[in-house]
Amino acid sequence: MTPTSADAALGDVSRETVATLEKYVALLLKWNRRINLVSQSTLKDVWTRHVQDSLQLYDLAPEKTAHWVDLGSGGGFPGLVIAILSREKDPQRRVTLVESDQRKSTFLRQVLRETGVKATVLSERIEVVPPLSATILSARALTDLEGLCGYAHRHLGKDGTALFPKGATWKNELGAARNAWSFSLVEHTSQTDPNAVILQIGELANV
Repeated sequence: MTPTSADAALGDVSRETVATLEKYVALLLKWNRRINLVSQSTLKDVWTRHVQDSLQLYDLAPEKTAHWVDLGSGGGFPGLVIAILSREKDPQRRVTLVESDQRKSTFLRQVLRETGVKATVLSERIEVVPPLSATILSARALTDLEGLCGYAHRHLGKDGTALFPKGATWKNELGAARNAWSFSLVEHTSQTDPNAVILQIGELANV
């Protein structure tokens, strides 16, 4: 690890949490040689592009979030990062990671075993998982906003909130989503990319 890049990414977390994140990143680098967890070209900036990008979602959630569900968890961003941080800051929180790819699910479980972090991994397609009643629902680089709203409608609990990181072209997806769904929307500028946002969505209903 390069200490300066990690320190900039992690902010105010304990030394124990830093060590857990370091172990997670080491496993990611090892496994990524065999299976495509994240784009190889992004690994040189892993602490900013992936870890900090995930950490910023944590601060957007209510302090007491009972159940955080991450869809299409892949290499664990943001879901594993949320689970690691929750162990320190909100140990009563349940974290569920949904990932249909069996190899990626195996990786997620391996990280949980080696770090001692608690989370549930569901190796099923999002469409067939029974409704999860999430307090917070996240999904990163999974599908377009209209599709994400469909998943959120199924898996968000009453008064739940969705947090969806989106890149610079996110406004192109907004019209199609609005045609199919009614929802409240707050746009948060990303800390890692001034052209990207985290879309905070609630009060979701079919049009």
